[in-house]
Amino acid sequence: MVLASGNNSKLYPFKLINMQQKYLMIANSVLTTIIGLATLFFPAEILSNAGVSSNKLLLVFIQVFGACYIGFALMNWMAKTVLIGGIYAKPLAMGNFAHFMIAGISLLKAALNASLPGYLWILVAIYMLFAILFGVVAFTAPRKKG
Repeated sequence: MVLASGNNSKLYPFKLINMQQKYLMIANSVLTTIIGLATLFFPAEILSNAGVSSNKLLLVFIQVFGACYIGFALMNWMAKTVLIGGIYAKPLAMGNFAHFMIAGISLLKAALNASLPGYLWILVAIYMLFAILFGVVAFTAPRKKG
């Protein structure tokens, strides 16, 4: 853990940045940005690749989904230096945990359906990994060193 930089480090000596959490938030932001941009700009291609016939309403829903992911990515990117865990930033940790756990379970159910593409298992693994990591962050208190 590293003390927060800047003039406020002496005023707020307990504001610590857990580097592992920072990397988790950065990885989360990168993943959600990629998914958000893909769904925002290529909704028809995504539906076509999934074997789903598209209509205008479905395309708009996919783009709104992408906008949500972009917002999620921005929120996590801006919170990458925030101390998370225990009572600290509880809504952020629980929101991320709930998102990845619920989406991971939904993806797992879809991946078990043999008619869906095999690459869905990669998304299942990524989402379940993030669910586990955010579960650890959300349900444990951050440790202070020193």
